[in-house]
Amino acid sequence: MLELKDICFTRDNKKILNHINLKIDTDKFVVITGPNGSGKSTLAKIIMGIEKPDKGQILFDNKDITNLSVDERAKAGIGFAFQQPIRFKGITVYDIIRLSAGKDMTKMEACDILSKVGLCAKEYVDREINASLSGGELKRIEIASVVARNSKLTIFDEPEAGIDLWSFSNLIQIFEAMRKIIKRNYIDYFSPRKNFKYCR
Repeated sequence: MLELKDICFTRDNKKILNHINLKIDTDKFVVITGPNGSGKSTLAKIIMGIEKPDKGQILFDNKDITNLSVDERAKAGIGFAFQQPIRFKGITVYDIIRLSAGKDMTKMEACDILSKVGLCAKEYVDREINASLSGGELKRIEIASVVARNSKLTIFDEPEAGIDLWSFSNLIQIFEAMRKIIKRNYIDYFSPRKNFKYCR
């Protein structure tokens, strides 16, 4: 379970988050929507520990993680997928998935994960994560690495950004499969979609 209590965050004298209270129970798939600049990404980063709140408390599995570092939160079971995936020169797709899993993983297992995010595994598993990959390809590879990690709580910051129409319906299927298989929390932060609501 994740619980935010009275979270406040100010940047450049502007209130980004103002007394936010939120509770996400175990085994929930939640989407948070809103216009650009409404604080969705900031909220995601505060949960992960990338940003620190000016005020408030964050509880994860009934433990106070407000002052924990990003590494400590990752060890506690929180995963994060960035809005803009990071490029890793010299590292292959297989390397990043295996490192994310935190255990030995065969190429066949890595290929299985890649296929779930809509990539032809044989064409990508040995490719280097560099400028030759498109933004959409990088986004899918990052989602694959998060799937491999099997975190208790996974936060996706605009997972559909930069990829084609395949993503919208199929990403939901991927997240649903993650929720059903692992039976844990997944929070999905989407880009602005005023008429879209999804919460199960």
